[in-house]
Amino acid sequence: MKLKTRLAVTFLIITVVPMALIFLSVVWLSSYQAKTFSKEYGLTEQVDLFPLGSNSMQIFNRLTERAQSDIREMLNQEPEKYEEPGYLDAVNAELNKHYAYLIVRKGDQIIYCGDEDDTASEALCRQLLEFDPMQDELEGGIYLDGESQHLIKQMDFTFPDNQGGSAFIVSNVDELVPEMKSMMWEIVLLGISILMIAGIMMTIWVYSSILSPLNKLQEATKKIRDGNLEFTLDVEADDEIGQLCQDFEEMRLRLKENAEEKLQYDRENKELISNISHDLKTPITAIKGYVEGILDGVASSPERLDKYIRTIYNKANDMDRLIDELTFYSKIDTNKIPYTFSKINVSRYFKDCVEEVGLDMEARGIELGYFNYVDDDVVVIADAEQMKRVINNIISNSVKYLDKKKGIINIRIKDVGDFIQVGIEDNGKGIAAKDLPNIFDRFYRADSSRNSSQGGSGIGLSIVRKIIEDHGGRIWATSKLGIGTEIHFVLRKYQEVIQDEQNTDRRG
Repeated sequence: MKLKTRLAVTFLIITVVPMALIFLSVVWLSSYQAKTFSKEYGLTEQVDLFPLGSNSMQIFNRLTERAQSDIREMLNQEPEKYEEPGYLDAVNAELNKHYAYLIVRKGDQIIYCGDEDDTASEALCRQLLEFDPMQDELEGGIYLDGESQHLIKQMDFTFPDNQGGSAFIVSNVDELVPEMKSMMWEIVLLGISILMIAGIMMTIWVYSSILSPLNKLQEATKKIRDGNLEFTLDVEADDEIGQLCQDFEEMRLRLKENAEEKLQYDRENKELISNISHDLKTPITAIKGYVEGILDGVASSPERLDKYIRTIYNKANDMDRLIDELTFYSKIDTNKIPYTFSKINVSRYFKDCVEEVGLDMEARGIELGYFNYVDDDVVVIADAEQMKRVINNIISNSVKYLDKKKGIINIRIKDVGDFIQVGIEDNGKGIAAKDLPNIFDRFYRADSSRNSSQGGSGIGLSIVRKIIEDHGGRIWATSKLGIGTEIHFVLRKYQEVIQDEQNTDRRG
């Protein structure tokens, strides 16, 4: 549920819903009290206690209906009783049960008043209507007595001595009967209870849907501030806060990945420095040794001197190749490899590469075989310098792990449809199947495939993969332990005829 929807629901919960519940409760309570009221006072019709203010007159009128009927009947049958104080007290006591009292007037004199407040009753008596036997009975009327209101029922009759008289039933409308007071208190308590329940429900709902996720988010923020990324922010909500928590969790995962990548990068850099130190120390030590031999006159013969100088030259070339590899590695990390693509004839290009590499292989006593199975006119789009780096890195890696007495490296060029496939195989120690998928990863080493004692920065084959992929090709390896390894890569052929036909179709 969206946050704006929650706010709308919250408004309903704290306003409309309580008001509706209070209204329904009041209607039900007034109906229940009306039935009780009618039963308590023996009313034939049910009075409406709600709303209270507009029905107070009706309530007091109905309360004295039966008493009024009895008094009228007695006035018609035995009017003399309304001069007997004992009888009048009995009638007044009955009226008191219905929150009214009796006043009897004979001629112009009040002969009986059932109200205990003499002052109020005296003022009220002065406002009573005069005797008029010709008028209809007054069922009720409002007489102002200061700030009080009274319901008056007047019944005129004639005493046995033919003197006119009136009997008045007086109800103080300002007062409420206990049932009405009770109902008012019940309504107030019911309203307070409904508001409290709605408030509690609202508090629980807001806490569970808004404050609880925010508390979790705050705790997660503190953990990240303290450098702790090993936790999970689990908030199941589809509102804005839930989305915020999901975005925060994604941020945490990315931060964790970046931290892990940084740690991995730091480890790789340390390993690289260690490998570089080893790779530089080995040829430098050799160069120093051979130079000291020359200086000390150990290379006494021209043949020995030539061997020492050639060895120094080869070691210097190894150092130069290593530095060049490191420079290229830095360009990989910044994606700033300088490519110069051009059309390359496959047959001529790889023949030149093999001839160039062949001299070094011959000096090392390694047999190099070259087998070309593509037509002389096959062309690819590639960077000649970087492809030469690919060939040199693969061959250098193969040379490093040759363990046979007679080392053999074969280069095969094949035509595979729209691609040319280059395979470079050796008869070295081979690579275990579990290590084979990882040999193109940066700094990867395995006991069976790469040995740190053999030297190497560990980035040669990763550079190869980067170059091949940037050429739109693919590279993979196959190997058998103890037999050798073969590395394959493919490059798409340049099909000039199809390009010309497409250009012709576009012009047409």
